[in-house]
Amino acid sequence: MTATTTTPGYDVPAVEAWIQAHVPALRTPFRWTRLLGGHSNLTWRIDDADGRAAVIRRPPLGELLPKAHDMSREWSLIRALSGTAVPVPAALGFCEDLSVTGAKFYLMGHIDGHPLYNADDTRRWIPEDRRTAMGHSFVDALAALHALDPEAVGLGDLGKTDSYIARQLKTWYRSWTASIEPAQLDDPRAHSLQAFFLANLPDQGPARVVHGDYGVHNCLFGADGTVAAVVDWEISTLGDPLADLAYALNQWPDPTDPLPPNPLSPTSVAGFPTRTELAHRYAERTGRDLSRLDYYIGFNRWKTAAINHGVYARYLEGKKSTEGVDLQALVQTIDRSLGQAEAAVARLRVI
Repeated sequence: MTATTTTPGYDVPAVEAWIQAHVPALRTPFRWTRLLGGHSNLTWRIDDADGRAAVIRRPPLGELLPKAHDMSREWSLIRALSGTAVPVPAALGFCEDLSVTGAKFYLMGHIDGHPLYNADDTRRWIPEDRRTAMGHSFVDALAALHALDPEAVGLGDLGKTDSYIARQLKTWYRSWTASIEPAQLDDPRAHSLQAFFLANLPDQGPARVVHGDYGVHNCLFGADGTVAAVVDWEISTLGDPLADLAYALNQWPDPTDPLPPNPLSPTSVAGFPTRTELAHRYAERTGRDLSRLDYYIGFNRWKTAAINHGVYARYLEGKKSTEGVDLQALVQTIDRSLGQAEAAVARLRVI
């Protein structure tokens, strides 16, 4: 195999030599198999001469934003969380020598499990009689993460510890305003909601490790339907755990929702706990007060709108190919997210 044909981004002989020298758990020769998913990071399964499996991961090719696809951050999280109640793959080795293959990379243990990207994945991998246990395991793993003291596990310097929501509001509102002209799209709700969230900032409490993209697409579910490992830690930082919870819960429908769930969503099929049930379970596990959870749900819906607004702007500027992209559906997603944010704020005001 060569880096230019079957294994883009990897100088296979150089990488295998590095592994042989630094990862004694694996023995050459290796069989390489491409794995899909993972935010475009170049992710491969490696099977060694003794039949042991590992996963190797590096950033995508091309110019990257300074903090994008941070292999160092992912590695530090996986290594620090090993041995805790948070299920993660085994940390096998990290290479920061760019001369080996042009980028940092790391190796982790292979997990026999499956992420869920759509309803068909759920039907294929999670039988209906295991979906309650799956939902409970999903929220329990997040509760275990938020129970950890970052300092105690060596992650005290992962990020700033204060004003997580305020900083996020500043970042994504700046994105929204910068995207108005190229997107040729604005919405007064984006501005009024941002003002409301700023004026009603909750007391954050002690900072905890937040995954930042915790969902069923970033969990590997084993044969019993429970979380075998949480993956894709590249945007993790320190912040408000309730923001992390609300983001995770946004995937889960509830009977109180004004609109039915997206039928393509992996959590839209029968047999799962409701969003309210999962929130109660998290509160029981952590002891946290969730009386203002709708603030965080609204904030996350607003943030989703801002992210998609920026994506839409890049499409219209010609910075991203629109081939096969339903731009009108993207506009509808922005509108839907702002509507969901308003609904969450309305529930909060009623309380």
